[in-house]
Amino acid sequence: MEFIKKTGAGILLAVLAVFISLSFLNRYSVADSTLEKLKAKIKPEHQEMLFTELSGLKGKEMSKGELFGEMQGVWKRVGEKIEANNHATPDKKINPVSEFKDYNFYITKYSGTGFATENKSSLFWLLFFGIILGGMMYILPMFLDGLPGIKHNGIYHSKWLSRGIPGIILGTILILFYIVLYFYPKYITEQIALFDTLKSLWVQNGEGDRWFMYGILYCLAVTIMGIRMFAKYRHNRYQQIRTASVIFFQLGFAFMIPEILAYLNEPYIQFHVAWPLDYSFFYEYRLYSFTGKADWGYTGGSMTFFGVRTGLIFLIWGLLLSFVAVPAMTWKYGKRWYCSWVCGCGGLAETLGDPFRQQSDKSLKAWKIERYLIYGVLVFAVLMTIAVLITFFTGGFGFSYNLREWYGFLIGSIFSGVIGTGFYPLMGNRMWCRFGCPLAAIMGIIQRFKSRFRITTNGGQCISCGNCSTYCEMGIDVRAYAQRGENIVRASCVGCGVCASVCPRGVLRLENGDDDFDRIRFEVNQ
Repeated sequence: MEFIKKTGAGILLAVLAVFISLSFLNRYSVADSTLEKLKAKIKPEHQEMLFTELSGLKGKEMSKGELFGEMQGVWKRVGEKIEANNHATPDKKINPVSEFKDYNFYITKYSGTGFATENKSSLFWLLFFGIILGGMMYILPMFLDGLPGIKHNGIYHSKWLSRGIPGIILGTILILFYIVLYFYPKYITEQIALFDTLKSLWVQNGEGDRWFMYGILYCLAVTIMGIRMFAKYRHNRYQQIRTASVIFFQLGFAFMIPEILAYLNEPYIQFHVAWPLDYSFFYEYRLYSFTGKADWGYTGGSMTFFGVRTGLIFLIWGLLLSFVAVPAMTWKYGKRWYCSWVCGCGGLAETLGDPFRQQSDKSLKAWKIERYLIYGVLVFAVLMTIAVLITFFTGGFGFSYNLREWYGFLIGSIFSGVIGTGFYPLMGNRMWCRFGCPLAAIMGIIQRFKSRFRITTNGGQCISCGNCSTYCEMGIDVRAYAQRGENIVRASCVGCGVCASVCPRGVLRLENGDDDFDRIRFEVNQ
């Protein structure tokens, strides 16, 4: 069994090596076909000047670094031409180019030639099935590993799982991946182009962008590591159903439904994501996509139900989910109904991040930092949204565009992506959920002060083994509550139930009691 596991790990490392190496296997040359493809990606007002400059690169074969160097000169000359045009003909102004990142990405992608481009379909299927095969071979021994039950064999001796050199290297790779994905996609055009193969299965000549690639990798990670969860927790029905739920919502609601909506030319929405986690929900382009605005190119949806366009239905759904369903469900079931059963961020944390849950900081200092950070992000999200809505309805508060740009950069990219996932091997699997998610902050307030959910304890049975605290991904010292026989009602608890699953004495139990549960319990004990 150990041989099968190591072989699976070797296949996964080989897939990773091939995936990274693709960035170095191409050459780049601008051709007529490059310019033809770019017409659909470049704004009409920029095409003439840009294509004139790019024509000077025709027939010149370059490395990726040389192409980027040439593009710096191209953008400088295009900027000078636009400035001269606007000065000479102020009545026919051309907007300066602000889409450098997107333009550079498509220029790099469409000018690529060589092994990675010529064999992208074969490479995609090789890597796709390589991930599945390697992952399943690595997981298979867990199903055959003796009796069901949690095993802690060597978890703190593993250099992958306890901040050893391999774990630090893995964390660094994840961090670099997110930085490149968010800010420098031009460096991974070959990897992104591979996924055109899959997109073309349902869209003729379909192109997968970086988010399509990320969505596929995300789904693979949640599904494969979800199967690992089935093996690890095969003795616990709650964990199995919960894992099936996060896989279902990731594959269906987070990936397939948005792809179907895009194919049908319907407004973008993820039906399971509520504001303020979906912080762009109230941006004008989203609101116009729901309500329709012809001069922006939005129709409010291509279909109608009972005379109501789909865009308006989506808008109403988003409002009801955010301001009615989330508070009501949290009152009834606590945060667990969303954070551990529905949310895509939580789904990745509970599957891909499960091996690193013991890395969460249990100190009082971390708890203090957690409270300042998560509610600080919530205040930022609320103020930004208010400013955006004032701008939408009145045209004032122009600085709202700066606010949302900074929120997207600091919170939407750096915190939730680079830190939230990249730091799994270094600081545990719930960094974003614990310290940054504004939706978790709102639900945490409801859970702490007005929710029926709590984790009850039977202190007389506790042997102080510490398993519960060790495996609490939210950094709660569960053992301290169990030793005192005190119910756990913490704003941060996501109700994953792992503390109860790893308890050898059945001390902990997840319950939905009455609002006066603690009072009733006290009276009964008297």
